[in-house]
Amino acid sequence: MPEVTSYQPGTPCWIDLMVPDQQAALDFYSGLFGWEAEVGPPEAGGYAICTLKGKPVAGAMSAQSMSGEGPPPTVWTTYFCSADAQATSEAISRAGGTVLLPVMDVMDLGRMVVAADPLGAVFGVWQPLGFSGAGLVNEPGTLIWNELNTTDREAASAFYAEALGLESTPMEGAEGYFALSVDGRTVGGLQPLREGMPPEVPPHWLVYFAVEDADRAAAKVSAEGGTVLRPPYDMIAGRMSLVKDPQGAPFALIAPKPMS
Repeated sequence: MPEVTSYQPGTPCWIDLMVPDQQAALDFYSGLFGWEAEVGPPEAGGYAICTLKGKPVAGAMSAQSMSGEGPPPTVWTTYFCSADAQATSEAISRAGGTVLLPVMDVMDLGRMVVAADPLGAVFGVWQPLGFSGAGLVNEPGTLIWNELNTTDREAASAFYAEALGLESTPMEGAEGYFALSVDGRTVGGLQPLREGMPPEVPPHWLVYFAVEDADRAAAKVSAEGGTVLRPPYDMIAGRMSLVKDPQGAPFALIAPKPMS
């Protein structure tokens, strides 16, 4: 079901974008995916909740430099559902991860943590209170997949199993690719960083958006000032393309094969 009202702990439940020019990003993604979005209220720090068909699908915020540090990277962040953000934060530390943003309350909506795994891939944790996360997924214009690209598959698998309860198993029909699952249900993927990738590309979580036509969507990204990093190609799950938005945030587009 594309509509979602709750998530099992360990499941990706939300994504958001940190970007230098928030309004430009909202305009770009609204044009690409048909989202409705506007800068949020001051009490929320301007955080924007992007919606499709009246359901929340993603967030976007202006990048804020920390004192004495440069601006943060322009990236999409994957958040995993947690029943207890504090307990998950402690599990992350025990498993060798680094807590970058300690547990904090987000009004009456939930509690969040931002952390990095031992290989450096950054992710978030969300304990829902008044807000469960994405209310619409797996259909055009919404989140459909979250994928970890890492330099050490075994170390990453061990970390996410201990910290978030994610099990890693080889994915049938996709050599070198691993499914991440919660209680037997696949919720994401894991693969080694591709050979030939620039050395400056660190381990990272990649967000996939569903589209009806990957070629048309990639062409639109390019026409609107973004970059097509890998032109559309056919793969086991459908036809996909790897792109960057005009401000440099990478993401993937996929026109999924019909479910059998």
